Amino acid sequence: MTVKLLKHLYFRLPIIIKLLVSAFIIMLLFGTIIHLIEPNQFPTTFDGIWWAFVTAATVGYGDFVPLTPVGRIIAIVLILTGGGIIAFYISSISTATLQREQDLEQGKLQFKGSKHLILIGWNERSKLLIRLLADKFPELQIVLIDKTERQISYQLYPVHFIHGDATEDSILDRANINHAAKVLITSDVLKSEKQADNWVILATLAIRGNNKDIPIIAEVLSSVQIENALRAGATTIIKPNDFLSTLFFHELSHKKTAKPFEDIIQLLNRKQFSHSKIPSELVNLSFLETSSIMLKQGHLLLGILRDGGYKIHPPAEYILKEDDILLSFIDW
Repeated sequence: MTVKLLKHLYFRLPIIIKLLVSAFIIMLLFGTIIHLIEPNQFPTTFDGIWWAFVTAATVGYGDFVPLTPVGRIIAIVLILTGGGIIAFYISSISTATLQREQDLEQGKLQFKGSKHLILIGWNERSKLLIRLLADKFPELQIVLIDKTERQISYQLYPVHFIHGDATEDSILDRANINHAAKVLITSDVLKSEKQADNWVILATLAIRGNNKDIPIIAEVLSSVQIENALRAGATTIIKPNDFLSTLFFHELSHKKTAKPFEDIIQLLNRKQFSHSKIPSELVNLSFLETSSIMLKQGHLLLGILRDGGYKIHPPAEYILKEDDILLSFIDW
């Protein structure tokens, strides 16, 4: 029964492990035999095993050499058998390494890390985002899910690529959705706005069904679908059309000395928005006084959030209240 169990376990091992076990068994066998045949030349079994490994690997140190005809015949058999297994083992490792690299680039491997960002959708926006994240947060692990791209080079884009549809539970499971920190769903601009938004909502439902607590940032093109995306479980909605329309308006109506697009890009590359509850020592101070204090702390105060409404750059004498949220720019 024990032999059957060991045989069953052996054949369930990966091919590389089986080759390694086979090599050890053969070296142990030949090392024991040569010790028994030439005990003076090989005083211990370990000396015989050492000789077997050195001979099979074609290293040939020469510290142990069989002297009898029978011993030399054993050495010939060892070279013909054990040497082939070791060479096959080394080539198998090389093949497995290359195969793993190919599987990784083709999105076939499961991600086993945690606290990672899952990015859904392969497009120019996600490409740029990956480069920005790699530059600002090199330690962040990114898992990219996309069904249109067949292969993504890890050398060009440091992501763990998973090929598949993010609306399928099996694909989300391969991305280790239960241990991810955050999900960003980008919209497919090649589809109509309605089709793109419907897919984003469906992906949001699938993600929320697998992880009820994970923050989901969803890109929605049509304003009428925002409520549906929120009901599906999105925690943050990105509205690129609203943002771009506002930028277009500024670009069309700005003074000649301004460059709205370039200004916004440069600003967001160097600073990040911060929302923070007003400290007790700043309550009842004016906006000007608060701005001066925060500027010394490295915060550029832009305005406040009060009762859900934005008050951007209010008058200098504007008095801050206890429940205000400070909106500011800080360094990355």
